[in-house]
Amino acid sequence: MLPFPMDPFQLRACDALEGGHGVLVCAPTGAGKTVVGEFAVHLALRAGRKCFYTTPIKALSNQKYADLVARYDRETVGLLTGDQSINSEAPVVVMTTEVLRNMLYAGSDTLRGLSYVVMDEVHFLADRFRGAVWEEVILHLADDVKLVSLSATVSNAEEFGAWMETVRGDTTVIVDETRPVPLWQHMLVGPRLLDLFPSRAHGKGARALNPDLLAHVRKRLAAVGAERGPYRGGPSRFRGNGGSGASGRTGGFGGRFRPQGRAEVIARLDDEGLLPAITFVFSRAGCDAAVGQCMRAGLSLTSEDEAKQIRDIIKKHTGELPRADLQVLGFASWCAALERGIAAHHAGMLPAFRHTVEELFVKGLVRAVFATETLALGINMPARTVVLESLVKFNGDTHADLTPGEYTQLTGRAGRRGIDVEGHAVVLWQPGVDPEMVAGLASTRTFPLRSSFAPGYNMAINLLRQRPAGDARELLERSFAQFQTDRSIVGAARTVERNEAELARLEGRVECHLGDLREYATLRQQISKRERDLERSASEQRRDDAAASLVALRRGDVIVIPSGRRAGVAAVVEPDREFADPRPLVITDSAWAGRVTLRDFPVPAQTLGAVRLPRHVDYRSAQVRRDLASTLRNLGYTPPRRPLGRKTKKSAAANDKDLAQMRRALKAHPCHRCEEREEHARWFERYDRLRSDTSRLRRQMDLASSSLARTFDRIVALLTERGYVDVKGELTVTEEGEWLSRIYSESDLLVAEALRRGIWKGLGPTELAATVSAVVFETRREGASGGQIPTAPMRRALADTMRIWEEIHSDELRHKLPTMREPDPGFVHAAYLWGTQAPLVEALLAANEISAGDFVRWCRQLIDLLDQIRVAAPDREVRSTAGKAIDAIRRGVVAVDADE
Repeated sequence: MLPFPMDPFQLRACDALEGGHGVLVCAPTGAGKTVVGEFAVHLALRAGRKCFYTTPIKALSNQKYADLVARYDRETVGLLTGDQSINSEAPVVVMTTEVLRNMLYAGSDTLRGLSYVVMDEVHFLADRFRGAVWEEVILHLADDVKLVSLSATVSNAEEFGAWMETVRGDTTVIVDETRPVPLWQHMLVGPRLLDLFPSRAHGKGARALNPDLLAHVRKRLAAVGAERGPYRGGPSRFRGNGGSGASGRTGGFGGRFRPQGRAEVIARLDDEGLLPAITFVFSRAGCDAAVGQCMRAGLSLTSEDEAKQIRDIIKKHTGELPRADLQVLGFASWCAALERGIAAHHAGMLPAFRHTVEELFVKGLVRAVFATETLALGINMPARTVVLESLVKFNGDTHADLTPGEYTQLTGRAGRRGIDVEGHAVVLWQPGVDPEMVAGLASTRTFPLRSSFAPGYNMAINLLRQRPAGDARELLERSFAQFQTDRSIVGAARTVERNEAELARLEGRVECHLGDLREYATLRQQISKRERDLERSASEQRRDDAAASLVALRRGDVIVIPSGRRAGVAAVVEPDREFADPRPLVITDSAWAGRVTLRDFPVPAQTLGAVRLPRHVDYRSAQVRRDLASTLRNLGYTPPRRPLGRKTKKSAAANDKDLAQMRRALKAHPCHRCEEREEHARWFERYDRLRSDTSRLRRQMDLASSSLARTFDRIVALLTERGYVDVKGELTVTEEGEWLSRIYSESDLLVAEALRRGIWKGLGPTELAATVSAVVFETRREGASGGQIPTAPMRRALADTMRIWEEIHSDELRHKLPTMREPDPGFVHAAYLWGTQAPLVEALLAANEISAGDFVRWCRQLIDLLDQIRVAAPDREVRSTAGKAIDAIRRGVVAVDADE
């Protein structure tokens, strides 16, 4: 049934499944992991049982549904996503992971007869926003359900497998790091495509860099006048905004580097037979600009017959879109690029456009795609070649170098099984890109799987609905997150064990035959601490005295700078009254101008006199500085040999009565007469330090152990205060808690409180949609305005929503819980306009001109939450309004190609 012979890892996994084991399969992208999942489908059908096939995104669910329908039939296979329900009681159902999680919490009858669950892309459990869902499913599935977990290659597969064994029973871990299609690494240096590693190298020397590449890079650096040592600075010094076709900055290198144009790069790959290619740009705007550059260069990669096929596929995906909306979306230029075999692919595109590109690329009609890194996740869209324009990307907070895991994930798209003999990864060279760094990224396989699991309000409520609180805590402690935490403290536990053995050994050495050595040593410690405290206090007083003297300076004062590189006489040009950190501007008798700080004044500033200054002193002028320095010298101002206020040898400790009393007690102690007291004291200091370190490690272990259960207890305490949990006897979920159990949102408790208090009652459908959008939307841009709130009822509802959030925020801080994100009204006006049938262009403008793809995504997330409100709201009017709001939002571009 397969177009290629099964690999050994596939055979081992299928044998394990047939033997009644669960399996965890870790293999590179494109290796054929799904063959194992499809074998589980076969086993379930053969036994007359059910199999659920879960994926992280709707697009993948739709793709797998189509694959399984083609293999079986529509009666055998069903589909369940947030938008679609097709034959949900079929023996094989494809669904998103969230759908299965919701089924488990609801105790759905559809779970009866389930024998296998395939979790595709299970490494998504590391996702900080959605990862917890995967662990919830793994923990809640019935024990007799065999789990087939399919993951990308991770460096801690054995750890993940050990956890699976703990929570799911017998699990066979199969790791295969062999790519089904070999990957060749290259760098494009100017017009030359050079291997990263020598093609003839084998064995240990196979990772040595290609000497031809190194020589050519040196020549290019010299040509742009930029060589400053062998690749000095590394990629982190280059912060270009897209590499090829970027602005031409050289990231700290001299000269002006002009990168290859994007059209030239694609043409070069075409000449080498390396298309189709995906070029990762790391910027939505950069992807669109790349397509524009190729179009302006006249690049064309298709024949007329292929262009006709492209037009037919475009029509299939976009035929239902309103013509007016297409004009807003730049449809004509998008089509023109597609007909030439060129496209962008990023989350800012309309889903219908993005899916068109995916189909055309898979069919080989589009041969050059410029994409953001989101393409490396999810959808099956392999290429012969992957091009990286930069080794730096913006991670949401700052520009950061690619990690080896990210590099592996991106280049994993190269090489199509059954089509290509080999895949190719090409890094575009530019000054600052170090071949050694590229080699390190290409050679390292470090992609550890880290759990993002953490209990939330909805999770806590659903756990309490199903089991007693003690069992709920036990389940949380079985999570992968706690498993990893417990493993991380194993090393600390071993250190504690060694420390305790050493402490027992030292017990005999911390004794003195004349008296209590511990008491004597404690006295010595108290004296040392008192001396340090007194010195710190005196130092702070000296600092305050110096600050007060600087703040008191006036313009024209002649002062002494007692220390530092600028020590000598200076005239104050510009005083500074900031006591916390005074920095007056001065000109010295050596003609230096600048601001002095407290570091220059270990003692208070000493004033020697004053000079008359003109109204404006241009201290940046060398001539002005020299003239004022000469004036200081001519007036005879010189620093005294011993500045007033210099610190005397006599310290504050000499007059401290408490310290004197401690010292007397120390001398009177019996151990003070011991000839070996200093040696005894050294042993005790070692003993005491070791004891302190051991106590600190124990505290850290206590904090780490059962950390999730403690968070759960805090959440339950907050929910109990708010009436979602009843504490009479065993903890039970109240009626309000039942509403919360059906809200799966980042702001679940806020939504539940809004429904409970009825603050959204009385709103019209579009008003409700717009108001609810504030708890869904999160702006991508700092400082974006919230836009106008069209109606008075909406303004009241939003104000009440914000007040509830403030209450919850205060409670979370009090209970030491992670805080909920603040509502964002940035999409309110856009949602309202769209719900009232306004044109797409008006809605986009109202949302601070966000992209069409983002607009559709936020609308669909809004629909998803409205659908939950339609089910969970206690008020019939609100439930009805939510249903109408869904109909108002789900139209036009939002309704077309809704499979994400």
